[in-house]
Parts: sequence; C-alpha cells; structure tokens
Amino acid sequence: MFTGIVTAIGKLEAVSGDGDRRFSVACPYPADSIALGASISHAGVCLTVVDVAPAADGAVIDVEVSPETLERTTLGNWREGQAINLEASLRMGDELGGHLVTGHIDGVGTVAERAEEGDWLRLVIDAPADLSRFIAEKGSIAVDGVSLTVNSVTDSRFGLMIIPHTAVVTTLGALQIGAQVNLEVDLMARYAARLMKAED
Repeated sequence: MFTGIVTAIGKLEAVSGDGDRRFSVACPYPADSIALGASISHAGVCLTVVDVAPAADGAVIDVEVSPETLERTTLGNWREGQAINLEASLRMGDELGGHLVTGHIDGVGTVAERAEEGDWLRLVIDAPADLSRFIAEKGSIAVDGVSLTVNSVTDSRFGLMIIPHTAVVTTLGALQIGAQVNLEVDLMARYAARLMKAED
C-alpha cells in the first residue's frame, strides 16, 4: 500500500528479457534500507525488489515485470534512461499525506492538453472510457504514482493543476501532449461503484 507521495525519482539503467522483463533502476535510497522482497511503486506500479546493489548515489534495484503488467501499463514502452517516480511502501504509523494507493493500475491515460500557467502546470488527460465513472471532480486519482486532486471532468477526460513543487520533484513536469501515464482510480470510488452495482 502507498500514499501517492513520491519520495524519489529513479533512472532505468538496464532492461533485459523478452516476454517478461527485468529492470535495473538506479535510485537515491540507501541500499541497506531496501530489503529483498520489498514493494516499491514504480510510476504507480507496485513491483517487488529481487536484487539490491550499493551505488555511489544510493542503490541499484532490480525488479521483474510480468507480461500482463507490461501489457496493461506504460512499462512495456520503457527504455533505458527513463525517469521513474518511486515510493517505498507505506509502513504502519507513517503519515498518509496523499490518499490510499494500491499500486494496481486500472488503465493507461494519454495527456491531451498541457498549459503552463505561471509556475503551475495544467494537464488534461484522456482516460479509458470504462474508468470515467470512478473519476469525480475534487476526487483523488494517482497519475504515474502521484496522488492528485481532480479539478474537472468531462466524459472520460479530466483536468489537473500541478503545483510547482510536484512538477519539480516528480516526472509530471516533463509530460508532453501524447504522453501515456498509469492511472489508478480512488479505492473508495471503486468500492462505492461496486456496492451500487450490487444493489441494482
């Protein structure tokens, strides 16, 4: 479980494998702080650490990615040099600064509009049509692992205002029109929709 508060930006150092893949990601986390088997969110996708090696600026971690994850997220398009939002899993007693995020991606969205308004960044994202019922104005959504508040919704398109800090400390500031992003809808919205369907 995660909060959607990104704590580091990693860099994809190496990719191996074909049907499934192994990613080596350089990150600023100290190597001795990462246990084998730990869960770390990579651009919103919960992945298990299978190897850790110390590096000059932190560590290089290896994660393995299944064919299904490659198909259902943006990870299938990742290449060496890719910048990645990282968040270690939530621990009991940690501050819940964003909202509850599972690391299970619901769909891939596409940046439809981008506008800089002073130091702020406005993004409009096209979401898959089947996710639209879970996205509400003033509700929460995770975009590439970042907890954000939805500003507006029109059909399956939603708008976001990214504060300057978030644009700098995550990969969102570099997003351009046409970029694909991992989306995870609010957990509460998902369960509410499920309950409403059960009552019909």
